[in-house]
Amino acid sequence: MKNTTGLVICFSLLIIVMSTDVGGQQSSNAPQPLIVGTKESPPFSMKTADGQWAGLSIDLWRQIAAELNLQFEFRELALNQLLEGVTDGSLDAAVAALTITPEREKNFDFTHAFYTTGLGIAVSGKAQNPWLTVARRFISVVFLKVAATLTLVLLGVGMLAWWFEHKKNPRQFNGRAAKGIGSGFWWSAVTMTTVGYGDKAPVTLAGRILGLIWMFVGIIIISSFTASITSSLTVSQLESVIKGPEDLPKVTVGTIVNTSSESYLKQIPISFLPYGSPQEGLAALKEGKIQALVYDAPILRYYIHQSYIGALEVLPYRIQRQEYGIALQPNRPLRKKINVVLLQKILEKAWQDKLSQYLGE
Repeated sequence: MKNTTGLVICFSLLIIVMSTDVGGQQSSNAPQPLIVGTKESPPFSMKTADGQWAGLSIDLWRQIAAELNLQFEFRELALNQLLEGVTDGSLDAAVAALTITPEREKNFDFTHAFYTTGLGIAVSGKAQNPWLTVARRFISVVFLKVAATLTLVLLGVGMLAWWFEHKKNPRQFNGRAAKGIGSGFWWSAVTMTTVGYGDKAPVTLAGRILGLIWMFVGIIIISSFTASITSSLTVSQLESVIKGPEDLPKVTVGTIVNTSSESYLKQIPISFLPYGSPQEGLAALKEGKIQALVYDAPILRYYIHQSYIGALEVLPYRIQRQEYGIALQPNRPLRKKINVVLLQKILEKAWQDKLSQYLGE
């Protein structure tokens, strides 16, 4: 009896140990959630008020993960950290508005493209009052310098006229310096403009020689001044209208650092001012620090629609074809399954509805 009891106890202990081992193996073999990196790239990936992630790319990834029963968690990182994370294996995937490029394809794999777009050029809106543009030009530093220089020249000629005439022609060029120089300034101005009211005229030989010379010089000055102002206004208006990439070398350009748009401008090449985010770039464009911002067209349109309607616009011109994809660790067997589901989802009407919701397409 004692032997039987001992056998039962030993058998029970063996069962417990085996159950514990199996449970531990099951626990250790349980699949770990995928670490998915992302960043703020509205409307493709963006944080909601409650800290959750949403957007075109995020919604698409959630659908793929649900279809394939994938557990995952998001990790917010900067763009360069996303690319490095997928390359070194610290991230299983990166989901945002990532452009598929040959350089990136060398370091990790991309899924099939889920959105095709291009680089866009954001410029100031066309709603600005043209009279306001002209008014601003007339109070510019350049115009004020020209006006000041012309005033000094008129004053100099007027002083000479007074000096020659104030003794023999005191009625028209009063003998007192202040009033007399004022009369000389008036005479030099009406003579230069060829108005010639006739209220004042030199009578001395020196004065008449001065008047003759000043009439010819005045014609040249007025012609040059008119041409300079007209040209300046025309160039100013032309520079504010950028029709396409061929106009970029003529203006100050900005772009976002560590992006495909930066690579494009370096290849052309076009000098540019770097900004850390599209929000910073658009703010600089609005303030007039740059005349054009080159970046992903849909992201520019989204931010302008949110904050700069009427003030800024994206030109209807696609500079360079771009395709967005999901970045994956290289040689992952999961890539083919993800591609199959991705292609299915972007063909559905629900995907087109989301494009319309976020981008108006």
